[in-house]
Amino acid sequence: MTVLVVGASGATGRKLVEQLLLETHHVKVIVRTPKKLPKPWHTNSNLEIISASVLDLSDTEMAEIVKDCDAVASCLGHNLTWKGVYGKPRRLVTDATRRLCHAIKSNHLQSPTKFVLMNTTGNRNCDLNEPISLAQKCVIGLLRLLLPPHVDNEKAADYLRTQIGQNDKSIEWVAVRPDGLINESDVSSYDIHVSPIRSAIFNAGKVSRINVAHFMASLINDAHLWNKWKGQMPVIYSTSDHD
Repeated sequence: MTVLVVGASGATGRKLVEQLLLETHHVKVIVRTPKKLPKPWHTNSNLEIISASVLDLSDTEMAEIVKDCDAVASCLGHNLTWKGVYGKPRRLVTDATRRLCHAIKSNHLQSPTKFVLMNTTGNRNCDLNEPISLAQKCVIGLLRLLLPPHVDNEKAADYLRTQIGQNDKSIEWVAVRPDGLINESDVSSYDIHVSPIRSAIFNAGKVSRINVAHFMASLINDAHLWNKWKGQMPVIYSTSDHD
């Protein structure tokens, strides 16, 4: 299986690439600065490093990159700096999602490509009308005004939910919503829920980046798991966080 990962230089993206390589998939990554990647990646025959900014690629170049991919995974996000939060591109995740999906569809492949988006529990699944408190609604409203990355995450998932939808012949998708991300070295037990079981603002849970990566890789690897969650926005918590 061939998998494209964008956002591979980020903390969770790296973990996802490692999980996919453990399964001996052929992995492509698009990164602006390959020298920042782990040294073993540069000599791994199962890893293809494409040096570019994902939004700077032409439509033709992007279509060529994805044409042999069985799955595409996005771990893109904004750096937590002033420039990363308020600078351009403000719609990095949304624009990359849209352009990657357009590239996939332009190839008119015989079977649908899997698209896995890393999202956030701060984003509601509007297909389910997930209930949240008035206080949380107010805070989310402020986040939309003050933090462009939050809007970017919302719009990226909304693109998959409303523009790709549930019956697209070229793309099947899952938007994975982790709660508070932490660093751990090993995969541990985790639980998946259709919707948040706690407030993402006032009672946030935790999940390790490696657990998120493991779940995203498992979605790509496991047809049964994929069929269970495709077209949905599952929420992931580390099990110990809510025992």
